[in-house]
Amino acid sequence: MPSTPYEIADWVYNHKVNIDCHVAFNTNRYSVPFNYVGKTVDVKAGESLIEIFHKDERIASHKRIPNYRRYQWSTIADHMPEQFNKVEWTDVRIKKWAYSIGIHTGDVIDRIFDSVRIKEQAYNSCLSVLRLSKPYTDERLEIACEIALTKLRSPRYRNLKPILSSNQDKIYQAKKDTHNKHSEISEKQGYVRGPEYYGGGDES
Repeated sequence: MPSTPYEIADWVYNHKVNIDCHVAFNTNRYSVPFNYVGKTVDVKAGESLIEIFHKDERIASHKRIPNYRRYQWSTIADHMPEQFNKVEWTDVRIKKWAYSIGIHTGDVIDRIFDSVRIKEQAYNSCLSVLRLSKPYTDERLEIACEIALTKLRSPRYRNLKPILSSNQDKIYQAKKDTHNKHSEISEKQGYVRGPEYYGGGDES
């Protein structure tokens, strides 16, 4: 008899390994050795075990995260690269890109990194945010990050994309520009008071 009971399993084929060394399954992520980054793998999902295969060879296995838990990570430390130059992106490079866009974008990226146990776990989330600058421009992403930070502790792609796609950033910036313009006019004009204020008028 086998040492473990037989389990009915579902197979998901042709999953690409992300740059964070993880494969996504049912919103959760499972690590594989870093040398498989960018390669295609198959996922065997049993009731209690997740197994990951590359060309019919099992390269990783994890205890399955329950379906009711979402956006969780199962990471084996040995799967992570010892040196960041073994992968295309590093935390330093990602943060440098973020702060080149603006201080609010940099703050969002810092908070994503602060929310994970192993920094590679943040790579995919960070790059998803930063790549929003391509279709929407750096300026719009910076404004969207500014808006999101007033509402959320650690904004992600799923929070920023709706702001940009619905043009909330443009509305926000237009209101901000109008307010600043009125403030500048008030400062230049000062307060103009009539003679009545100083006790003047017809009876002076």
